[in-house]
Amino acid sequence: MVKYSKEPDNPTKSCKARGSDLRVHFKNTRETAQAIRKLKLAKAKSYLEDVLAHKQAIPFRRFCRGVGRTAQAKNRHSNGQGRWPVKSAKFVLDLLKNAESNAEVKGLDVDSLYVSHIQVNQAMKQRRRTYRAHGRINPYMSSPCHIELTLSEKEEAVKKEPDTQLAPRKSRKGQALHSGASS
Repeated sequence: MVKYSKEPDNPTKSCKARGSDLRVHFKNTRETAQAIRKLKLAKAKSYLEDVLAHKQAIPFRRFCRGVGRTAQAKNRHSNGQGRWPVKSAKFVLDLLKNAESNAEVKGLDVDSLYVSHIQVNQAMKQRRRTYRAHGRINPYMSSPCHIELTLSEKEEAVKKEPDTQLAPRKSRKGQALHSGASS
């Protein structure tokens, strides 16, 4: 069994999926992962399908040098820089579907799942070479990545019972004011 960087708070109410040495750009995949973090599963899947159809953009926040601006990205992040990384979106969407089927096997409620943890790490670079002028050779590296994600069920907040038996407490400051006024 492989080790995940973060174990879920409640393992019985969550499911995991991961991909190692995926042949997709690390930087684009990192931005795609940040865009779907903390989203509900259905919303994350529809968002990535919109990215594939160029209806919504992925905002580029960290790796954004030379990235053009678009109104679609401005809706999600203030710098307005964004792209439509199709290959990254496909890989992350496939992982989401895999985690969803893992949840069904586990017997979890698929409608209440959200992306509680998603992480993208750089994998070992793959080496090729390109031929330059005057007989020189330069590296032509690829930047693959590892992706891991966890889907968890939303915890329903327990409502606090109203305090009916207890009398309202007075603060020391309030007591001092009342005792000083009576004398």
